[in-house]
Amino acid sequence: MGKGGDVEMGIPGALYPNMMESPQMRWAFIRKVYSIVTLQILVTVAVSAVVVFYRPIPEFFQSRTTPAVAALVLITISPFLVMLPMMFLRERHPWNLIFLGLFTICISMVIGLACVTRSGKVIIEAAALTVVVVVGLTLYTFWAAKRGQDFNFLGPFLTAALLVMMIYLIIQIFLPVGRVGTTIYGCLAALVFAGFIIYDTDNLIKRHSYDEYVCASITLYLDIVNLFVSILTVFSAADS
Repeated sequence: MGKGGDVEMGIPGALYPNMMESPQMRWAFIRKVYSIVTLQILVTVAVSAVVVFYRPIPEFFQSRTTPAVAALVLITISPFLVMLPMMFLRERHPWNLIFLGLFTICISMVIGLACVTRSGKVIIEAAALTVVVVVGLTLYTFWAAKRGQDFNFLGPFLTAALLVMMIYLIIQIFLPVGRVGTTIYGCLAALVFAGFIIYDTDNLIKRHSYDEYVCASITLYLDIVNLFVSILTVFSAADS
């Protein structure tokens, strides 16, 4: 019975029941991913701060001139342009890290521009709530995984919700529904990306191979950034 119980529970120190891989190697992979994500967040904060506080930058984009509009469009699409080669070279060192750095800078510019028109109070409140939610959901996912919970079933629902959000966003761009619609969109987006944090953290614990640290870092980083933007949208609508 004792040996049978050990087999059912997996090896000692397992992150989840019936874990057959080395917990030390998995923990090393998790630490590597969170180190990269932390560095990405720090870069995002630094770049966004420069965009917000270096006044010539917001003044340039608020001028609505042709160069300003062209630069805004280029910055907006730049993450997608960098993501293509980054995903293609995601397992080829050091190109994967080089493109990961460029991708982080592009996203940071977008976040900085999103914060330009917001008050400092709203930005701090959104950032603080994002930190609390991310830490809480991460701890919960590790706790639930240890007790045998699996969140892989969330994948199809979150993907469908993301598609609905994209369609809703397109409709709102051409047919704006005002502050109420913006608040509803922000709340729904926050719930969806909170679900993505649980789903991607569960994948980090159980499913990503050790060579997929770039993909794991990208997904968690985008989950956190999108959660922050969603909360910022809700707070901005309430503050206006």
